[in-house]
Amino acid sequence: MDNQVPPRKEKEEAAQAVELGTFLWHIHPHPTPHGTCCYNPGQLIFFKYESQKRISVCCSTKNPVYNWSTEIQGIMLSSIFYGILISQIPAGYLSGIYSLKKMVGSALFLSSLFTLLILLAAEFGEALVIICRVIQGLFQGIALTTQQVVWIKWAPPLEQVRLTSLSLSGLLLGPCVVLLITGFICDSLGWPMVFYIFGACGCALSLLWFVLFYEDPKDHPCISKSEKEYITSALTQQVSSSAPSLPIKAMLKSPPLWVISLCNFAFFWANSFLSLYTPMFINSKFHINVKENGLLSSLPHLFAWIFAILAGHMSDVFLSRNILSLLTIRKLFTLLGLLLPALFSLCLLYLSSSFHGTMIFLILANATGSFCMGGILINVLDIAPRYYGLLKGFTNVIGLTGGLVASTVTGVILSQDQDSPWLKIFFMMVANNVISLIFYLIFAKAEIQDWAKETQNSYL
Repeated sequence: MDNQVPPRKEKEEAAQAVELGTFLWHIHPHPTPHGTCCYNPGQLIFFKYESQKRISVCCSTKNPVYNWSTEIQGIMLSSIFYGILISQIPAGYLSGIYSLKKMVGSALFLSSLFTLLILLAAEFGEALVIICRVIQGLFQGIALTTQQVVWIKWAPPLEQVRLTSLSLSGLLLGPCVVLLITGFICDSLGWPMVFYIFGACGCALSLLWFVLFYEDPKDHPCISKSEKEYITSALTQQVSSSAPSLPIKAMLKSPPLWVISLCNFAFFWANSFLSLYTPMFINSKFHINVKENGLLSSLPHLFAWIFAILAGHMSDVFLSRNILSLLTIRKLFTLLGLLLPALFSLCLLYLSSSFHGTMIFLILANATGSFCMGGILINVLDIAPRYYGLLKGFTNVIGLTGGLVASTVTGVILSQDQDSPWLKIFFMMVANNVISLIFYLIFAKAEIQDWAKETQNSYL
């Protein structure tokens, strides 16, 4: 294939449309008794704006207070996960049957709509809030999985990682923006306005999805003929001419799929821990609450967003210039995305004698995980493009489970071990990353598997 790529304006617009989707997926908050909690379901990032100034006025109409117990708050925080986990695999399967434009656009719109309805639900009791959160999770799970299937028809191999990393970077940019501006909104307009502003923006912007997005390059009114021919010819092996059967037995026996899933488990575990508990570690070490500073809280996400885009460009440069093979690129970026966060996390334990040094290591530990954009997070598209939606949902379920397990295990260790809990927690994360990485380096593949080829007639 000729490495000369035609003008990329249309594909970049598609990437920006998908990035808009991931950004919207990431900016939905929820109410707590003392204000607003902005929640990141993909990486388990919780941010609670609890300044004394606002707590002192939270009984006013501007900042209502709800008499919810800590247990109920915990259920509310986790309820969205049930919806996300339940919807992943069905959404991935249905993405190969129904219109992606309608699935993604409707999911984003309804998720934003339920953001607006949560405050109304809160007036009727915590049970209705939990139900709204579960439903919101269902729609967010649909949007998370199905929007990535877009690249089966839009991303030529030499541009896959650049385009997918650009779109997925919305997951990182969303919390960065939220952490910067929610404190200002809460103090100036009251915390309920966070729901109205983000919910209304989500509804409006999700409508743009229906206007700007096209499922197939051949349907785009502005794309050139040469661009259409380039994309379609480059993706002949990825686009199926008929609805594929599901070779489930072959999938379950596939070592490359399982090592991708294992590394997703480790990746989400590390991201969950770094996002949720390292601010607590810094507070215990320096008695500084990083969460109360919106800028400090947003910096790890900002640099992770930058590194994600950088990883996408580097990966495609290595491939288009034949510097490295596709398999070597996937292994290299997975190694960087799992090993570097582990190393910088150990630096947090042993080399961070000052607050500024600790923040640098924290930012690097979060940011370098984005190198996985060029590795495990796109590898499923290499080995099984015909089943990308279904298998992406499957690996997301395992990854999100890793995040939940990390949060639970870390909480248990902190509550039971008073001597050296952080040492155990950090080494557990490092061991998880290293073990997963070793299996990936041994069993990973980057070519289409036999059971995923169109000529293969496999049945359950």
